[in-house]
Amino acid sequence: MPFYQTPPALGNQYVEDDVLRRYLRHTLPPDVLRRVEPELLELGELAGGDLFRQSVEQRSDEPKLVPWDAWGNRVDHIELSPLWKRAARLTAEKGIVATAYERKSGALSRVHQFALLYVIDRAWHVYSCPLAMTDGAAKTLLVSKNQALVERAVPRLTSRDPEAAWTSGQWMTERTGGSDVGISETVARADGDAFRLYGTKWFSSATTSQMALTLARPEGNPPGGGGLALFYLEVRNPDGSMNGIQVNRLKEKLGTRMVPTAELTLDGARAFPVLGTKDGVKNITPMLTITRTWNAVCAVGGMRHALALAKDYARKRVAFGAALADKPLHVDTLAALEAEYEGAFLMTFRAVELLGKEEAGELTEQEAALLRLLTPIVKLVTGKQAVAIASEALEAFGGAGYIEDTGLPRLLRDAQVLPIWEGTTNVLSLDLLRAVAKTGSLEPIAREVGGAVSGCEPSLVPVAEQVIRAVDHAQAWLGRTLEAGGPAGVEAGARRLAMTLGRALQAALLVREATRSREENDHAKPAAAARRYARNGIDQIVDDPLDADARILVG
Repeated sequence: MPFYQTPPALGNQYVEDDVLRRYLRHTLPPDVLRRVEPELLELGELAGGDLFRQSVEQRSDEPKLVPWDAWGNRVDHIELSPLWKRAARLTAEKGIVATAYERKSGALSRVHQFALLYVIDRAWHVYSCPLAMTDGAAKTLLVSKNQALVERAVPRLTSRDPEAAWTSGQWMTERTGGSDVGISETVARADGDAFRLYGTKWFSSATTSQMALTLARPEGNPPGGGGLALFYLEVRNPDGSMNGIQVNRLKEKLGTRMVPTAELTLDGARAFPVLGTKDGVKNITPMLTITRTWNAVCAVGGMRHALALAKDYARKRVAFGAALADKPLHVDTLAALEAEYEGAFLMTFRAVELLGKEEAGELTEQEAALLRLLTPIVKLVTGKQAVAIASEALEAFGGAGYIEDTGLPRLLRDAQVLPIWEGTTNVLSLDLLRAVAKTGSLEPIAREVGGAVSGCEPSLVPVAEQVIRAVDHAQAWLGRTLEAGGPAGVEAGARRLAMTLGRALQAALLVREATRSREENDHAKPAAAARRYARNGIDQIVDDPLDADARILVG
């Protein structure tokens, strides 16, 4: 009989995830875990079974734009894949957004919600994109206290009824760019109690949503972010026609190709201010905090998914007389990736814990300062890790990882967006500097790291010491560079600063996870992950404040 390679397969993605189960055992009270676990088991079975198979089978079912109907009427209908339609129903029924707002788990409701997302995310062609924006819109409207809009939209954004549930778009990017939204060109003209919007939105992800939050400049307002206002609009009128919106085209992207990202023209779209007619950039902060957290959770979910496939394949693939899982070099490669993923998971869910405490009104002043620093760090570090792990995971399959009909190349294509949307690595590094300016120092992170490694087992003392040295170095560098080179010197090293702090925190949390697992005799794996993570490197600070060679090299 000729040889045919057995493809990788997945089992229940909750049952097989010892990292998640260990973390939840330490974080959730027993009664909460008993209530939550059946949901995770159900989603884990879908993620490793039916939905996973459907996602591979429908890998080419991309959205299609139908601008006109048979009689010449402009309809701008976007046809979606069967999997996306199924995901819309499933996510409403399972409360992937609603769980955070029902607060059944109190301050741990965000942990509950994001555990559900993490388990299921990679099985539905990035349906997490509209869900992230939906969650962000609900949070932003609630924070605004605009009661009319809250009553109109939030029950729909957080509904468990698939027939009633809405998703939301987030229309910020224009031809002028995505990061510097202060130069947006969309104009808002007063029209009674509403406004009419005129302009082009160059990127509008999940254009099939029922509503969107967007930025526009009311006529007469000054330039810059302060002159923009945040607006609420519904995509279609009550009769089903478009609300002054034309879909020019769907974007042809490297990855996330199932997400119906479009270029839009706003030609009199009726919209309502969310919170006054100025300070729009400031007013999107609650939304960005949510969507950046979603980005990080999806990043660690993607890492876990890629590694699960690579590990399964390593047990099945025989080369040079033995399974890849028995080859020391292959094992060493996967171990390095596993350590990175486990550190990323723990840091991300630490931020999730703090977000939940904030929403429950239980966040201390020190924790609030920590959350402000952590939000950009968590997003930027996990985004870079997700791309690196996806790339290595594809390589672990050899040529099969490069063949489209295996479904594997999508792992890398979809991961590449994670360091880009919701703020690039450099944009978020600068956001960290702004956060440091507000908090006054890096002390909240130093305190968090010190607490995490305190009292660790003897075998992890060298890791703890390496972590403390890295944070001390970062603090010293920041103070020295500000004094010697001013803001320009700090900006040049902002990415290295952010990566060092993120990696130090990931290593510290691995140490903590191993330490608190000793009583259950379940510490061997997190301890091994901490040691291996430290070998991968933590401190990335360069002491030259301006790095003159960089200017020479770039020209």
